[in-house]
Amino acid sequence: MVGNLPAESTSFIGRSGELAGLGGLLERHRLVTVTGPGGVGKSRVALRAARQTEHRYPDGVWWVELSPLRDRDLLAATVADAFDVTDQSLRTACEALCGRLADKHALLVLDTCEHLISACGHLIGELLQASPGLTVLATSRQALGRPQERVFPLEPLPVTGEALTLFKARATEAVPHLDLDDPARAAAAAEVCHRLDGIPLAIELAGARLKMWSVEQLAVRLGSRFDVLADAGVASLPRHRTMRTAIGWSHELCEPLERLLWARLSVFAGGFDLAAAQDIAGGGPLPACAVEQVLAGLVDKSVVRTRLEPSGRLGHRMLDTIREFGLRWLDELGEAPDVADRHARRFSRIAHEADAAWMGPGQLDWYVRLEAEHADLRTALEHLLATDPESALDMAATLWFVWVCCGRLREGRGYLQRALDGCPGPGPHRAAAVWALGMCAFLQGDFVIAHRLGEESARAARDPEQRLRAAYLYGGSVLMPGDPERALAILDPALAQDTGFSPGRALCALARIFALNNLSRYAEASDEAVRLRDECAARGERWMRAYADYMLAAGALALDRPAEAAAHARAMLAGKRLLRDSFGLAMGLDMLACAVASQGDAEDGALLLGIGRECWRTVGKEQMGAPELAAVRERCERRARAALGDGAYASAFGRGVATGLDDGLALALRGGSARGPSPSA
Repeated sequence: MVGNLPAESTSFIGRSGELAGLGGLLERHRLVTVTGPGGVGKSRVALRAARQTEHRYPDGVWWVELSPLRDRDLLAATVADAFDVTDQSLRTACEALCGRLADKHALLVLDTCEHLISACGHLIGELLQASPGLTVLATSRQALGRPQERVFPLEPLPVTGEALTLFKARATEAVPHLDLDDPARAAAAAEVCHRLDGIPLAIELAGARLKMWSVEQLAVRLGSRFDVLADAGVASLPRHRTMRTAIGWSHELCEPLERLLWARLSVFAGGFDLAAAQDIAGGGPLPACAVEQVLAGLVDKSVVRTRLEPSGRLGHRMLDTIREFGLRWLDELGEAPDVADRHARRFSRIAHEADAAWMGPGQLDWYVRLEAEHADLRTALEHLLATDPESALDMAATLWFVWVCCGRLREGRGYLQRALDGCPGPGPHRAAAVWALGMCAFLQGDFVIAHRLGEESARAARDPEQRLRAAYLYGGSVLMPGDPERALAILDPALAQDTGFSPGRALCALARIFALNNLSRYAEASDEAVRLRDECAARGERWMRAYADYMLAAGALALDRPAEAAAHARAMLAGKRLLRDSFGLAMGLDMLACAVASQGDAEDGALLLGIGRECWRTVGKEQMGAPELAAVRERCERRARAALGDGAYASAFGRGVATGLDDGLALALRGGSARGPSPSA
């Protein structure tokens, strides 16, 4: 099925009636919000309901976890990430997302909206208006307040039925041979569920305690704790009080070092591994060498959960309700500023390590890691923007490759502009930040701004590498609108510097090859493209190497060697697919379409143009507004239309659009045929 629903981490128990009711609401209404207190199971029920109804949505079910997000201005971009909308145009993220979903019949699940109520309500309203086939399922502790919203209040589990079943399941997971049919134990288990009001998270936390106590001991201790709170007159809604009490009780029963680690780990917006926990949470009474053992205790108590990350590493994370409690405790300890500083320093250091390694063999591994840790990169940047503007400027500039190479131009442009506004005067990081901002503008097709920032970065450049990067930006800003002679006049003096291989030199070499092709100096362009590709290959670099393959394809096509051009275009697509570089994929698909059509297969050429059109839709501005890139696509379309006729061309093109990007790339890379059944059949 199409979509990105996460796997369920534990067995799902009960809720058949709620799932049936929720499924019915989703069939009749376009916006349904599951509400309830923290820990009642909103996310689990929404996930199960989405999985049960995904057959209704041919364009997929898409899950967006909002708990790590704190900046409401990044909400639309976060949702766009789920749909792989790497729009690089000057449109807003909301406009790009509306455009992408306009003709889709899909289900969007927004999990944990309560801290972004107004922003979520506004975005949902825009999406529902733009996309008649879209349905939205939200989870929140309160309703979103939209006119078309149907609220589904989720109650706790019945204490004598499903709550008891859940407790027994978690109890036997903690103590595999535990006999809960014994009358005394059964009565104690029922008392535990009654005390916890049937709230699933509270029951799971209690079940983890059976590694230490009997069921009877658990019931007695839990009862004493709740009686004390009731006598103290804790003022709140009963179920909210129950959840806070259960978490607080679990907190009190932790060892002192476990409580300290719980608080310090709550600074992570996303997941973390052992090394990160040791780095951030180690210190004072909890040395780094002791973190592993203490963390194991929190895992045993279900405070921290484990999972296998996409990178293959064992990761850890906290549920939102648990993290919120930890953050409050961290603040009470007076450690919040220090731990947030440590967190920001760690991720700033990671940014520098990734930057230094980006043009080498670890590029793909860094891409996977930084995608997984993106929520914490954002958290670190936000903290530095508020507390240390110069360090924020340094980090935002250092992450240039995330913004430029990994499809986050709009987000990068926002962070870089904020960081520059916070440091208006001269400084050690200004040149790098101005260049990175210019690169974002350049790849968005905003060549006027890119030209101005290229000039500024050239004036501010302090070393040969900065001068090379500035030359690429300045030269590219005149090259892409159509002035290759002037671009060479800017690029050649910079390349005359003997600096060795670097990002700046590789970028300038790439721009020079593009200019040479534009001037019909194909032999020179081919020789230089081969050198650049081989240099990248020798270092294990992929992102730049793929663009060298594109230049080789362009030269081969211009010299009427379409089979050679197709081979280079497929090599480019293979590299860009690994990094999900949508801009590069769109360029490569256009080039491959033209090469295939030039070999006499107009139908496959039209199909590939259709696949490419869908990819350009994720990018935003087609062909980046560059005449040379547009010419590739126009040449292919003319050739295919002439060979097929308008009707057959439209049919093949439409099948390409309907194929979808992932299936389309697989088809393009294996050299499949457009003939046969429609991919959507």
